[in-house]
Amino acid sequence: QVQLVESGGGLVQPGRSLRLSCAASGSIFSIYPITWYRQAPGKPREWVATITSGGNTRHADSVKGRFTISRDNAKNTVYLQMNSLKPEDTAVYYCKNPTAPWGQGTQVTVSS
Repeated sequence: QVQLVESGGGLVQPGRSLRLSCAASGSIFSIYPITWYRQAPGKPREWVATITSGGNTRHADSVKGRFTISRDNAKNTVYLQMNSLKPEDTAVYYCKNPTAPWGQGTQVTVSS
């Protein structure tokens, strides 16, 4: 079974950048789309971005133009480049494919 592990979160000031990574085990990683979600305290989980096996991408309106999802199938890794971060981006970020269980996520805190 494929497992996904998120990393790269941290505490940053507004306007700064972070790059999250989603590393996968398993040789069939490349055939699945990968989606980033986030969940802020007291709020439901929210879709952020998706990348297909062929590299097509979609981003939520709330992050469009600031966040970019990408993948490196040779490294079994998907990235979320987050620029111009805002306090409202503060959340636990998760990556997911259709078969893997939810991971622990990585905390992103945007605060001055």
